[in-house]
Amino acid sequence: MKKFRIVLLLVLAIVGFNSCQEDDDLQFIAQAQGDFMFSNAFLEQYVLIPEASDNIAERFTWDNANFEVPTNTTYELQRSLSGDFTDMVIVESTSANEIAVTIGQMLDFAEEAGLDNDPSTTEIPNTGTVTFRLRAFVGDSGNGTELMSMPQTLTVVLPESVGGGGSGIELSVWGVVGSAANDWGNAGPDIPFYTTSTADVIVSYANLKDGDIKFRQNNDWSATNYGDATGDGILDTDDNNNIAVTAGDYKIEFNTATLAYTITPFSYGVVGSAWNDWGNAGPDAKLHYDYTTDTFKVGVKLMDGDMKIRQNNDWVLDNYGDATGDGVLDTASDNNIAVTAGFYLLTVNLNDLSYTLVETNLWGVVGSAYNDWGNAGPDFTFTPITDTEWLAQNVELMSGDMKLRQNEDWSLTNYGDATGDGILDTDSDNNISVNAGTYDIKLDFTDPGAPTYVIITK
Repeated sequence: MKKFRIVLLLVLAIVGFNSCQEDDDLQFIAQAQGDFMFSNAFLEQYVLIPEASDNIAERFTWDNANFEVPTNTTYELQRSLSGDFTDMVIVESTSANEIAVTIGQMLDFAEEAGLDNDPSTTEIPNTGTVTFRLRAFVGDSGNGTELMSMPQTLTVVLPESVGGGGSGIELSVWGVVGSAANDWGNAGPDIPFYTTSTADVIVSYANLKDGDIKFRQNNDWSATNYGDATGDGILDTDDNNNIAVTAGDYKIEFNTATLAYTITPFSYGVVGSAWNDWGNAGPDAKLHYDYTTDTFKVGVKLMDGDMKIRQNNDWVLDNYGDATGDGVLDTASDNNIAVTAGFYLLTVNLNDLSYTLVETNLWGVVGSAYNDWGNAGPDFTFTPITDTEWLAQNVELMSGDMKLRQNEDWSLTNYGDATGDGILDTDSDNNISVNAGTYDIKLDFTDPGAPTYVIITK
């Protein structure tokens, strides 16, 4: 009986050993399960502005791929210019759940696709598409265990850039100087004049304070400068010839041959339920002149609602909508322009009343000096007035710190100035300290790697 027990125990031990061996040999096979797709929202168009090359054009995000068992997963963002991925290129790989693509990368894709932003080459388009998809796989290459997202096609636009004077409009040597403009030259450069289609006639679109102005050449008192001693509308070089003005936005025209000039209240702005409760909750969002395209532009954060464009914050003057949605402004009834909430660049050509309203990334002022770092209201939005220059006009700041960020979003690019050298950077401890006052702030992205800024006291 004792021998039987020993044999039985031995048999049980062998069976148990074999069972353990079989368990150790078990393999869990990853199997792709369910749908796999991008989780971020996409814009209708991606306007690629070269001076913002370092900024993020789109941040692709997604949820974890489901391979039925816990496993390390690699995600691969792919792009295709043909749309069918026969020309597939891997943009980037990651084990995380997002990949950011910059405007600079998008510009490279657009260039490879043969797009062109030169309006003189009409046979070459400035608008095209780039298609993206996401591949998720396990192991080094997936070995057949993978998930592929549905393709997502993005429309990219290269704004037609004609450069200085390419529109037929050029910077003049003349400028507006004075206590009403730039503290007689001490607070910044003179407000520029531009050439027009009329010989000898130049024009300036000036935001002025109460005070005096004159016109001078090349920001230089040793050059010719004019005022109007008699107030007869003809410029002269007499003594005591300052021109008194009151605060406001003006169109100043000056005939350099006859010395006749006019100063006329002038501005166009966005009004509506989408911006300022049809004028009841603040001034219209003012459009700024871009001489390189002979158009007026404004960067504006809109709410869901309707908008129109009117002159001088006043309903008795020109006001425009778009009754047919054809991209041309009109004065028809029921012509409100419906918009959804977002950050937009509005461009208006007053010569033919054509306009574009494009959702885009916009710079804004944020900080303890303005809106309690975003807790006390929206950022103050900049307008891209040329391909490389942005302007925020009449920004009322408190004593404190400020920075510049995009679309009121800290996850996008934000700038300060750690060294106080006038060059924007993304270093830590780079807040920009300011004193209370009203300022114009200008950004210059001529060098995208080292953008500059100036803060001009008004």
